[in-house]
Amino acid sequence: MTAGHAAAPGGRPLLNRRLAEFGTTIFAEMSALAVRTGAINLGQGFPDTDGPEAVREAAVRAVRDGRGNQYPPGPGIPELRRAVAEHQHRFYGLRYDPDTEVLVTAGATEAIAASLLALVEPGDEVIALEPYYDSYAASIAMAGGTRVPVTLRPDAASGTYRLDLDELRDAVTERTRLILLNTPHNPTGTVLTRDELAAVAELCVERDLLAVTDEVYEHLVFDGAHHPLAGFPGMRERTVTLSSSGKTFALTGWKVGWVTGTPALVTAVRSAKQYLTYVSAGPFQYAVAEALALPDDYYTGLRDGLRARRDLLAAGLREAGFGVFAPAGTYFITTDIRPLGATDGIDFCLSLPERVGVVAVPTQVFYDHEPAGAPYVRFAFCKREDVLTEAVRRLQGHAGLPGLSGN
Repeated sequence: MTAGHAAAPGGRPLLNRRLAEFGTTIFAEMSALAVRTGAINLGQGFPDTDGPEAVREAAVRAVRDGRGNQYPPGPGIPELRRAVAEHQHRFYGLRYDPDTEVLVTAGATEAIAASLLALVEPGDEVIALEPYYDSYAASIAMAGGTRVPVTLRPDAASGTYRLDLDELRDAVTERTRLILLNTPHNPTGTVLTRDELAAVAELCVERDLLAVTDEVYEHLVFDGAHHPLAGFPGMRERTVTLSSSGKTFALTGWKVGWVTGTPALVTAVRSAKQYLTYVSAGPFQYAVAEALALPDDYYTGLRDGLRARRDLLAAGLREAGFGVFAPAGTYFITTDIRPLGATDGIDFCLSLPERVGVVAVPTQVFYDHEPAGAPYVRFAFCKREDVLTEAVRRLQGHAGLPGLSGN
């Protein structure tokens, strides 16, 4: 699932060698397969219902009132920067100056790219938890860094993935620049505990490392709690925290994200970000500012509704014969396909739409050590209950057949 190596007339490959290993994202490939086959798409993590009507109407008002239709300020509109700062204090007790410590981005994906382009020099090592969201590897490559994976390992007994803190410590070398942390974690659904995060923080302080934390699923925690790394001793001055509106408000197409950190860190990230999109999503920024002020019952309702859908899909997958790792957070359930007689997730997912009418994503594409992820497949449960019920019916209709082959 990598790009070809087309060459210019002079013979040199057209694609920058840093990106030669990257092609069309797995999400685009599997979503296109869903469209082509008419299968239920439980691959890409986008909801099939739109976010709150009041938030959508706020965007309409902004467009009609001429707010954001022209270039908004480079750091983001003041209303949204204040709303982000208030959100961080409201939920976590963290105080940020909206004028100097908040930066609005084109979703968290741009925030990741801008942070790594700003903070990583060629030759620097970046530790990331494996399996990881595919843009991490590409952004590290574009910055000229070297990615160093630390693998979250499945524990069948507990039905979870766990971080080996000794492995993390051993991965740090003299060339390590930063740790790129994602919690709640995509694709495994792991939510790092307070004790685990405290150990990460101690390591960063001890070895003088920066941290970039992707917290886009911060409000989608079903078991345990989310603890921002920036809140731990010694971490505020060395942590770039990233989040976005897409997952929290089911408005993934708006691409409104943000960065929080010290003035020095935010200035560095902004220096890179201004040459990427410069600005984006003007009217949507006003709407997201209103969304962040929604009452607590919105956030608890979001969490409880997704927990119910997680449980529905998890039970159905178990009944269909999958090994299920119950996620503590996010949109996703990781499954083991070996109980079905299958061992290669890519082959399994490429044939599943035609055979069963359901799309999933092979997690091995999120690994440097692909064999470690080969037998695992990710399903998204951020869909309507009737869609999940139908997907379960299709999968269970083939239960007991080798690899859910249906023949």
